[in-house]
Amino acid sequence: MTEKLQKVLARAGFGSRREIETWIEKGRVKINGKIAVIGDRVDDEDKIVVDGKKLAPQNKIREERRVLLYNKPEHEVTTRKDPEGRKTVFDKLPALKHGRWVVVGRLDINTSGLLLFTTDGELANKLMHPSSQIEREYAVRVLGDVTPEMVQAMHKGVVIEGNLCRFTDVQHYGGEGVNQWYHVVLMEGRNREVRKLWESQGVKVSRLKRVRFGPLFIPSTVSKGRFNELGKVEIEKLLKLVSHDSNQTIKAPRR
Repeated sequence: MTEKLQKVLARAGFGSRREIETWIEKGRVKINGKIAVIGDRVDDEDKIVVDGKKLAPQNKIREERRVLLYNKPEHEVTTRKDPEGRKTVFDKLPALKHGRWVVVGRLDINTSGLLLFTTDGELANKLMHPSSQIEREYAVRVLGDVTPEMVQAMHKGVVIEGNLCRFTDVQHYGGEGVNQWYHVVLMEGRNREVRKLWESQGVKVSRLKRVRFGPLFIPSTVSKGRFNELGKVEIEKLLKLVSHDSNQTIKAPRR
């Protein structure tokens, strides 16, 4: 069975299909020694080379799909390399013989918590796509008085930078004085969306931590700056989230 070249390279973690199409147009990809063109299809026997680097056999990549759950500390950036020399979320990940780690979404430098990495770039792209409707849950500490009207407004939705942003759930988790903790849930991971929603109500977020992605919570055994490799059952849960035969939002029970 053959597959589109872009799909194969995306699965191997080289980038999005659109990015890979640009690489193909620039002649950076070869199949069996010949420069690839848009529309090429490949099978497990074809030898693929990107920028002079040979791609691992396709059956090996499929068999070795790996996923890491990382507990990101604050002050790490979600990029492979930082021009300012700051620590990145990739620094502590295990080395790979084939392919590379692809991060599923981003957390800004001042946000901590659950971050997923996978060797399957296609899976990463599906998990990040808004159509997958995957819940993200955050623990938020806010500075300021929060009224029921504010919570209702964030439930209903606020237009921010041309996009309608909303929380599907807001739960108060206690606190003292003006320092109050909430857990909020949203379906998309737009840049700084949680912070901007609270700021739209005149309050400031002082701490922000992602505690859940779909059915996955941070295990108590995974401290900040550490990771846990997911087992087969947990990876199957992620695959189910993006399967075409499931159009329902998959939620996790409250703990």
